[in-house]
Amino acid sequence: MSSIEHGPSAAASTHGNNELVLGLEDKPRLLIGLLAALQHLLAIIVPIVTPGLLICQALGVSAHDTNLIVSMSLVISGIATFVQCRRFGPFGAGLLIVQGTSFNFVGPLIAGGALMVQQGTPVEGVMAAIFGVVIAGSFIEMGVSRILPFIKRLITPLVTGIVVLMIGLTLIKVGLISMGGGFAAMGNGTFANGENLLLSGVVLAIIIVLNRMPLVWMRSCAIVIALAAGYALAGYLGRLDFTGMHQAAWFQVPTPLHFGIGFSWTLFIPMLVIYLVTSLEAIGDVTATSKVSRQPVEGPIWMQRIKGGVLVNGANSLLAGLFNTFPSSIFAQNNGVIQLTGIASRHVGIWIAVMLVLLGLFPSVAGIIQAVPEPVLGGAAMVMFGAVAASGINILASVRLDRRALLIIAVSLALGLGVAQVPEFLAHMPSALRNVLESGVATGGLCALLLNWFLPDGKDPA
Repeated sequence: MSSIEHGPSAAASTHGNNELVLGLEDKPRLLIGLLAALQHLLAIIVPIVTPGLLICQALGVSAHDTNLIVSMSLVISGIATFVQCRRFGPFGAGLLIVQGTSFNFVGPLIAGGALMVQQGTPVEGVMAAIFGVVIAGSFIEMGVSRILPFIKRLITPLVTGIVVLMIGLTLIKVGLISMGGGFAAMGNGTFANGENLLLSGVVLAIIIVLNRMPLVWMRSCAIVIALAAGYALAGYLGRLDFTGMHQAAWFQVPTPLHFGIGFSWTLFIPMLVIYLVTSLEAIGDVTATSKVSRQPVEGPIWMQRIKGGVLVNGANSLLAGLFNTFPSSIFAQNNGVIQLTGIASRHVGIWIAVMLVLLGLFPSVAGIIQAVPEPVLGGAAMVMFGAVAASGINILASVRLDRRALLIIAVSLALGLGVAQVPEFLAHMPSALRNVLESGVATGGLCALLLNWFLPDGKDPA
């Protein structure tokens, strides 16, 4: 889950320690490196696996295949983290950057995938189409990395803020369904019963309480601690399902195109918009990491870093689609860990990468995570999805909200949320256009993009 900032001015608001314990090129001793890597791992493990679990549960993917997808999420995140930190030619930012599965794509993939399931497409065919779209969209992001100055003029913070806010608002429905027990609970009549609400409510309450604690490390690990408590409560209630772990092989050999490959325009158009926005998120996140690492936040070195970071964002999504998992993006929460520890050494990223790959190659780990009941996951997801919406609000707060900007926000949110809530509004449109506009994120994002492009940016006197 990425926090969104744009350019050096945004990164300048990120305050770190006055002095770093270990700078970018310093090599930590073994124990210090492992401890620092473990803190980063605790901050990212839940956000990496949650998108895959939510999508698989919503679409009815089998326990065995869910285990494969979650395992590959960890492996692919590890590979991307290694490349970002180590840097190979134009690939990578050369900073202590962690990359993982992006929440931005969850809502459109669930909505589009569920529609295909309702139309009679087998789940395996739906997943093949999803991964085909992930592969196709990755080239958009790789291309964006080569033309960043033009894209930044086209997709301004106003457009990005609207799209990120739309993503968060549409995800909240997904989070609430998970809190009630998910689509399976809707089918068997147990949705939002007392037990499901207890599990999700306890997790949500613990996250809120821990985030108000004065201890920084406790706030940083709030989601992990809350999920561990929810996991224990679910075990006490007899709600843990270890089917995925029992069906998993001892060692997972990465298998390309396990589901085959397909394509769907209905899925692709919303993904296209989100890939563009994710590219701009990466600019802000790399800039913020540069800031806390005492590296330049403007000039040729900075531009080289953001181009390399965005390029890996796209290239790793290509790898993710090939190896049966979902698009990834640069995580922002690790900047908080850098500030907390004072360790900005990119060599720590190598340890993080190794840990992620090892966790993914042993599927029993994914099976243990997969045993978490959906209400437990929903309690944490609700906070994370709300944080996405809050990030969008934060971006918009940095924009001069004159009458033009307010008009663009009003029309884009109205149309985007309206279509998401009343899809019947599109019933009589041509199928090609309907497929594009069925996603609230696509409708709101395209509206914001077009209005921002065509409405003159005159200075408001009022």
